[in-house]
Amino acid sequence: MSRSAAPEVATTRVMARILATFFAFGGSAGLLMCLDVEPGARRTVLAALGTVALVAAAVAGRWGARWRRSYFHGAVGAATALIVSAVALAPNPVTAMAAAFLVTFVVVDAHFFFSARQANAHLGIAVVGITVALIAGDVGIGTALGYDLVLVSIGTVIRQLVTLASSASRDPLTGLSNRRGFDQALEELMAEAARTGEPLSAVLIDVDHFKAVNDTYGHEEGDRVLRRVAEVWQREVPDGTFLARHGGDEFSLLLPGMRATTALALVRRVCAANPEVSLSCGVAQYQAGDSASQLMRSADRALYDAKILGRGRAELVGESARPADAITRTPPRS
Repeated sequence: MSRSAAPEVATTRVMARILATFFAFGGSAGLLMCLDVEPGARRTVLAALGTVALVAAAVAGRWGARWRRSYFHGAVGAATALIVSAVALAPNPVTAMAAAFLVTFVVVDAHFFFSARQANAHLGIAVVGITVALIAGDVGIGTALGYDLVLVSIGTVIRQLVTLASSASRDPLTGLSNRRGFDQALEELMAEAARTGEPLSAVLIDVDHFKAVNDTYGHEEGDRVLRRVAEVWQREVPDGTFLARHGGDEFSLLLPGMRATTALALVRRVCAANPEVSLSCGVAQYQAGDSASQLMRSADRALYDAKILGRGRAELVGESARPADAITRTPPRS
């Protein structure tokens, strides 16, 4: 996983669920801390901050899965601001340290949600804010700096764990998601499509005559072809799509928010613009009530049609006219 890439495991649905959980527990912890604060303006403000966190938990839980990834930066930044404010308002060093502990939620979120550079930026902001608030609250500078080291160590460990989890879902040859990562993304995107009613299209992409390439030019050339396909499609498809190496010489593409006819036009445009590698593609659209296997079987039928009709083309399931003997022929898969 590169420093510029978000973790593979961090889908918006998972991010929303984690964010909502941390806001809920953080807000509840903040309200409990108010029990040890004398009645007055300080206690009222601290209670208000805890209540805001609980409201944020409800919002993230209800709508977070539909947010753009960039929105989560604002949510994590808001959590940092709430916690730093709570530390600054704490009536004594003990309560200040207790409130500061909540920033570990921010550290976990940042390193789970974002690229390494972005996570470190969030960590830096949190460390500076918490350090200033603790020292202003009569916590010793040594204690504050020691706490900062704990935050950095937590971020480092979380990043390592997330990297390991992401690598398990990534194809080492192309750098794309593998079948495991694809299945996870498909489940998330189908759930979102079912909930929102937005369209979702799936595409299967197969390299034509791939076995002949391996047999004639060797497996190194075959690997080069696969890497080339991955590079082209990563460059050509719009943001928000999910591209994976489905297995062997087959790739898969998920296009949330895109109808099948639009997806078909996109696939044909990409293939036409990059004719050096002949590809056959099958396109299908998610229908309410479909299972993941049903959707991918539809895309596979369309891919079958593309192969039967001559390869080097893209077809939409149910729209191509097969030859009369198609139902008795074994589909060419190379």
